[in-house]
Amino acid sequence: MKPAVVLLSGGLDSATCLAIAHSQGHACHALSFDYGQRQRRELEAARALASRLGAQSHRVLTLDLRAFGGSALTADMAVPKHRSLTDMGQGIPITYVPARNTIFLSNALALAEVLGATDIFIGVNALDYSGYPDCRPAFIEAFQAMANLATRAGVEGQEPLRIHAPLQHDTKAQIVQRARALGVPIEETFSCYDPTALGLACGACDACLLRARGIAEADAAQGLDH
Repeated sequence: MKPAVVLLSGGLDSATCLAIAHSQGHACHALSFDYGQRQRRELEAARALASRLGAQSHRVLTLDLRAFGGSALTADMAVPKHRSLTDMGQGIPITYVPARNTIFLSNALALAEVLGATDIFIGVNALDYSGYPDCRPAFIEAFQAMANLATRAGVEGQEPLRIHAPLQHDTKAQIVQRARALGVPIEETFSCYDPTALGLACGACDACLLRARGIAEADAAQGLDH
């Protein structure tokens, strides 16, 4: 089994990514980050999902991005609520964490070098991506090119490193359908930006709204009623 590093936040997309990598026969090594995000529930979900979905190992790396701030997820800023899809599609929201995926992928690259892995999986999405610049295909392609210039394997002409973003062009409904087909326990994933004091999803932030819409559309496509 070829080793692969899978970035695992604890949300639906990253859990589905882990399931995809596992289904392709990879020995998956999950990597999560305690980066000072305003809620801890997603890390709890990541730990449970790593075990449930067959990860060979799971590391949680501490990187305190609160030192920089600049985001509603790492600073004292209000998380936007009840936004329309039109609003979500305009501009870069304040829930964007500056350079987050660049930082996460850089650490995944370091782990991949140590493990001798040439595959990194990340659950970015270019359709339902809420305006985040580091979820675009151009970013993933550029990072992969950089990675193959910055590593021992790349310099020595070994097998090139690949950044896999298998959900990049899927709608949220399609991601839900893939998750169900792969046996991902969707109810155990967690993506809310601003959970309640009891750790429950708020149901009103962009992440919650996109998730609910995707599940509803997947249910409709499958003829499921609530």
